[in-house]
Amino acid sequence: MKIKRQLGLLIPFLCFSLIFAQSTNEQKTKELHLSLQDCIAYAIENNLDLAVQIYNPELADIEVAQAKEIFMPQFSLGYNLRRTNQPSTWWLEGAKPVETDTDTYSFTVTHKLPTGGNYTLTLSGYAEDTTRAFQSVNPYYSSILRIDFTQPLLKDFGLNISRRQILIAQNNYQKSLKQLRATLIDLVYQIEEAYWNYVYSIENLKVRQKALEWARQLLEKTRREVEVGAKAPIEILSAEAEVASREADILQAEANVKNAEDLLKKLINLPNLGWDYKIVPVDKPTFERKEITLDEAIRIAFEKRPELEQVKIDIESRDIDFKYAKNQLLPSLNLVASFWSPGLSGDRLIYLNNNPFTGVIVDKIKGGRNEAVNEAFKLKYKNWSVRLDLNIPLSNLISRANFVKAKIALEQAQLQLKNLEQSIYLEVRNALREVETNRKKVEAYRKSRELAEKKLEAEEKKLSVGLSTNFQVLQYQRDLANQLSLELRAIIDYNLSLAKLQRVLGTILDEKNIKFSSIVGAGE
Repeated sequence: MKIKRQLGLLIPFLCFSLIFAQSTNEQKTKELHLSLQDCIAYAIENNLDLAVQIYNPELADIEVAQAKEIFMPQFSLGYNLRRTNQPSTWWLEGAKPVETDTDTYSFTVTHKLPTGGNYTLTLSGYAEDTTRAFQSVNPYYSSILRIDFTQPLLKDFGLNISRRQILIAQNNYQKSLKQLRATLIDLVYQIEEAYWNYVYSIENLKVRQKALEWARQLLEKTRREVEVGAKAPIEILSAEAEVASREADILQAEANVKNAEDLLKKLINLPNLGWDYKIVPVDKPTFERKEITLDEAIRIAFEKRPELEQVKIDIESRDIDFKYAKNQLLPSLNLVASFWSPGLSGDRLIYLNNNPFTGVIVDKIKGGRNEAVNEAFKLKYKNWSVRLDLNIPLSNLISRANFVKAKIALEQAQLQLKNLEQSIYLEVRNALREVETNRKKVEAYRKSRELAEKKLEAEEKKLSVGLSTNFQVLQYQRDLANQLSLELRAIIDYNLSLAKLQRVLGTILDEKNIKFSSIVGAGE
């Protein structure tokens, strides 16, 4: 049995040759330019949580192999050699001690059948060589070829009953694959969330830096105007205060960048680079309107969600346990059949006048152990027996308790399925609503940002002709900077809501061109 303990991944956008070409530059600048797809690929390869989960299907597959061992033939071999020395109990032999050498052997093959029965094939025999007088054959060889078959007809009868542990182990293996897929889906979503939040923190820092640049330019302009007497010195104070405030905003924005970057580093886990390198995101957030109906989304989610598949597999296992527990309530009725063929051989002793009581051996006709074995295999002597064994317990309290427990467990799993379906339905509705809300927010903040730009431009013109103050211009600058951040946040949130919808639908791996495969040779 061969187990593939890894994910098959096809990520066409990841070009390892380009990454390798960047390695020399990365060593100098400690910068790693990564797209979202690159981060996902690194995380799948290096993320520790996923690495732990990958072992679960392999362990579950081993349990399948262990469960199948019950139907593997069992071979046993026995051999015994014995010598006895005892006084004669027959007065005709006199007082001479009787010595007897006996050796016995057996070859046995036992095999459990999928129907719940079993058969045993046995070849056994013994040889005896004695000093006892008046023997007609000595040494004496005996062999028996025997087949015993037992088949339950009520309790323990049936393919699914006898294969119960195998079926449950196979279901557990499938559940572990679904769990691994769910873990991978969550990881991809976490990467996308961390990536876009990191992009937002960088872009927001740029906005804050631009706002600081505006404030500094206005401060320098005000200082020149104060020097020539065009403005009162008090105008400088408001500009300086705003510069200081925006410098504080930059400090917080820089801290947010580092925190977002550290989270992304933890998820992609590049141990060879440590924590000193800098991730430079390549992808930029885009706003692309996507439409999907609720009915279509529900249908996809019910087909793709691995959690739903896990619960369905669990129901199947519970049903197997329920049917097994129900079967154990039946009385035990077994069909037992046997067939055996003996074989005999040995050295035949010829006494004087064909009278063994003379004690005079005049001739010996040789016979070997092989002749006894051959005679048994030739089925010269056919013997058989058939019987029915019925066993009715006076009390089956434990079996009934197990039946009730299995029935409750099955009903519980069925209720869990309904509850999960309702939860998925609600998640899909919320995800679709969030996508639509964020789309409208992008459009609203885009208009608000455009208006803020026009208001700032108009206020700057008024300031140039003395119809406004620094305070008003600085306020409009801050409003524009906030609107830029809000628009950027809305675009990021829209992209994240799309990713969340893909996660809720269970399609995020397909959307990211990731092919999940885990093939178990003997488990299929």
